[in-house]
Amino acid sequence: MTSICIVRHGETDWNAAGRLQGTTDIHLNKTGVAQAQECGQFLSSGNWDVMITSPLQRARKTAEIINEDLYLPFVVMEEFSERYFGDAEGMTKEDRVAAFPDKKYPNQEIEETFHRRIMNGLQKINHHYGDQKILLVAHGAVIGAILSILSNGEIGSRKTRLINAGMSHIGFTEGRWCIREYNQVTHLSQYSEKGRV
Repeated sequence: MTSICIVRHGETDWNAAGRLQGTTDIHLNKTGVAQAQECGQFLSSGNWDVMITSPLQRARKTAEIINEDLYLPFVVMEEFSERYFGDAEGMTKEDRVAAFPDKKYPNQEIEETFHRRIMNGLQKINHHYGDQKILLVAHGAVIGAILSILSNGEIGSRKTRLINAGMSHIGFTEGRWCIREYNQVTHLSQYSEKGRV
């Protein structure tokens, strides 16, 4: 079985402010760096084969920090870059609701194109790294879309709030992708009663 642990990138200042990032290339903040370090500590006990990341800095830096503990082959895939949100990028939720109450953002990447891009990425992973254990660092809308597609809309996009540095696990078996768990956050000290894991 091809197994993928998908990690959402660590926090940025725009995440903290509720600004829509999309393809705007925002760096991790201090909290995001700490979250990535906790991910690395947690994941270091697993047997992983390859690290794949979106090219955007917040994802790439998260992957690099995690990989400090793992020393995995490092692959950048454009297919997992965040969705382009057009005229809404950089706006807070309040600004977006005021400007675009129908949530239709002018000039954003078409949803069907976005979904096709992501699923093509998963097909490439399965083709090149079949039956391996993969770490994939990506973005909220990317992960939400994957979860939505694989669950037939039960979870994911517009239904599931994905935490920065949270993990979701999917696998390819018997000819199809399935969700094993999603939005795992117990490895993060801010969500764990046990503190740092």
